[in-house]
Amino acid sequence: MKAPSKELTIDEVVSRIEPGMTVGIGGWGSRRKPMALVRAIARSGLRDLHVVSYAGPDVGLLLAAGTASRVTYAFATLDSIPLEPWFGRARQDATAQFREWDEGMFQTGLRAAAQRVSFLPMRAGLGSAVLEHDPDLRTVRSPYDAEEELVAVPALTLDVALVHMNRADAHGNGQYLGPDPYFDDLFCMAAREAYVSTEQIIDTAGLTVDAPLQSLLLNRTMVTGVVETPNGAHFTDCTPTYSRDERFQKAYATAAKTPEDWAAFHDRFLAGDEAAYQAAVTAFHEEAQA
Repeated sequence: MKAPSKELTIDEVVSRIEPGMTVGIGGWGSRRKPMALVRAIARSGLRDLHVVSYAGPDVGLLLAAGTASRVTYAFATLDSIPLEPWFGRARQDATAQFREWDEGMFQTGLRAAAQRVSFLPMRAGLGSAVLEHDPDLRTVRSPYDAEEELVAVPALTLDVALVHMNRADAHGNGQYLGPDPYFDDLFCMAAREAYVSTEQIIDTAGLTVDAPLQSLLLNRTMVTGVVETPNGAHFTDCTPTYSRDERFQKAYATAAKTPEDWAAFHDRFLAGDEAAYQAAVTAFHEEAQA
């Protein structure tokens, strides 16, 4: 029996996200983020989301829009620009709640959720300030060695996961073609529902063409829906399909410095739908080259 199609539109994905949900966003810093979906959420009027992310402009845009009221993160960077500007402002002004974990702890929390257990033990965090800054974290003693104390990392259970792939089929099998999977499979397995945006939806057989089999990161049992979004990770990196748009990223970071500049940036790039965004970006580069 043929597997059913899971193709959706951007708006259909956003319609399934509700206020108060915990939304995990894959990618890493300013690399292969599902930005078309993030932009749609930012303009949807959704509020009170708990965002879980190896944070980059995804978190920045959702903080700027007032969509994210809580953020669990391991870092917040644009890579070539060290600190995500909207994250920095929100952290300084305390306009949202923040939970910062070690990168390994963050991964372990996703693994616990993926394995459907309430926590997993690990050594990361012992002897550091993370336990002081997060009083909800607990330690446990090994049942096999009473002298061994470990951090009990709670599961990062997600209501929804959003990730971006280079290629996918209509059934939800997803493929990355760059150098790193960025734990996107863990985000999907840690979530009750997982949605994949992709540069291109192709026939299943095409996923094995010109790419190693281990690049098939997601299988259809992990995925609730798939959306074709060409250039949908812009302005982040989506190697080898395209590199990070450094000129546009710099414009984004610069615009975040003043309310007036941000209003102008928002009106030009973020007020319309995804097609309007892509057209505005094309015009932005044409003007720069003129």
